[in-house]
Amino acid sequence: MSVPRVVAVAPGSPAALAGVTEGDEILAVNGEAPRDLIEWRMLVDEPDVVLDVRRGSLLESTVQVSKKPGEPLGVEVHSALFDRVRTCDNHCEFCFIYQLPPGLRRSLYLKDDDYRLSFLYGNFTTLTRFTEADLERVVTEGLSPLYVSIHATDPDVRADMLRNRRGATSLRWLRALLDHGVEVHGQVVVCPGVNDGVVLDDTLAGVLDRYPELATLCVVPLGVSRYNREERMRPHAPAEAAAVVDAVHDWQDVFRAALGRRLVFAADEYYLLADRPFPAAETYGDFAMHEDGIGMARAFERELLGGADPVPSTGSAAERGGFFQWADGDISTSCGADYEPYRTVRAPDAGARLTEDGPGGTRRILGAGSDVAPTAVQLRPRRDAPVAILTAPYGAQVISPLLAQVGREDVRVIPVENQYFGGNIGVSGLMVGEDLTRALQREPAGHRYLLPDVCLSQGRFLDGTGPEDLPHPVEIVPADGSGLRTALGLA
Repeated sequence: MSVPRVVAVAPGSPAALAGVTEGDEILAVNGEAPRDLIEWRMLVDEPDVVLDVRRGSLLESTVQVSKKPGEPLGVEVHSALFDRVRTCDNHCEFCFIYQLPPGLRRSLYLKDDDYRLSFLYGNFTTLTRFTEADLERVVTEGLSPLYVSIHATDPDVRADMLRNRRGATSLRWLRALLDHGVEVHGQVVVCPGVNDGVVLDDTLAGVLDRYPELATLCVVPLGVSRYNREERMRPHAPAEAAAVVDAVHDWQDVFRAALGRRLVFAADEYYLLADRPFPAAETYGDFAMHEDGIGMARAFERELLGGADPVPSTGSAAERGGFFQWADGDISTSCGADYEPYRTVRAPDAGARLTEDGPGGTRRILGAGSDVAPTAVQLRPRRDAPVAILTAPYGAQVISPLLAQVGREDVRVIPVENQYFGGNIGVSGLMVGEDLTRALQREPAGHRYLLPDVCLSQGRFLDGTGPEDLPHPVEIVPADGSGLRTALGLA
């Protein structure tokens, strides 16, 4: 079992005043060794915290931290889990981890099925490794909401899709969670010819019959990269996407009649694939599944054109967003105690987000061609410089029509084709430096190039490159309509 390692101490915080320093290893908090970030936060929430600290290889000491109840300790630790991450024992045909290219950092190839990461970051769990002890902890510690992969309610279909016989019975834990009042959001990844059509109707009927307390259920399309080796897995045809949209709309009517709410929603990608208009913004309520691609386009429109506040991030412990951002720690073993699945927080001081609120309207711009770590330089951009928004094909389909309403003729969209992953991958969170470089090499110097922060984690793209490796400087902006509105000077 690993122990929390201090990676940052807030100046002036109770921990700083008590002498806690970066690099300290916390062996115990008030005599207890925390297993994960959840227990850590509960323990350090107390006043007068006593830390057993190891500093260096040999020196151990006790640090008394005086603070008010609930006052932040002022310490950031290296990981979300200090014991072993619970890995996934399913072998789903549609699992995107099996479709990753070789040569990525090792953490990206590890599959988790850990309910704690579901609570902390909104990761989806199949519950095939869930236990009575896990249920007791979820209920007693109030670990809610959780996010559950359903895919099918027919036991045989679900076991087949998960390639795990426990998939046929593990939804009993979903029933138990709901019985104990835990808020649960569900997901169905639709694979054409496998769990669409009649099977999808059966799944939605099963949800109404057995799991009507679900907070939401998102229906999302299968992602297929060029590395896919599963014969049954293929992208949706437009007609198949339209059929899913129609089924979801029909079942929304059924759920509204039976439960007074829509409950099920189709991902925005389905409307793009089917060439259908997005539902009205009010359809999505408070956009509870926004970060899973449900209502994202309407939220972006509302923020960009109407100046609405960004939809709050979900997840209990850190800001969500970005692909695999929760698994950005280094690992020394595939599932050992040194695995560090602590999601980076996209913030200005992490070098991954650039803002408009500097002195005199300055903006951080990451320079090109550097052979050192990314640095942020405060520059006043030319106000008359043309603006280009770098985004994936799906993002371009959403943003381009909105720009026509903004009244900025100097703003254009550069769709970045994803050749790195290939297949039907067209989301901005999977843009990488290799593809961005290819797109930017065709573009002139001296323009403002805006890049959404969702494709970066700790200043890196998934292919290991960074913004400093691109052929032109880029401005990293929040991946929401409000962030783009600010970057364009519309606020």
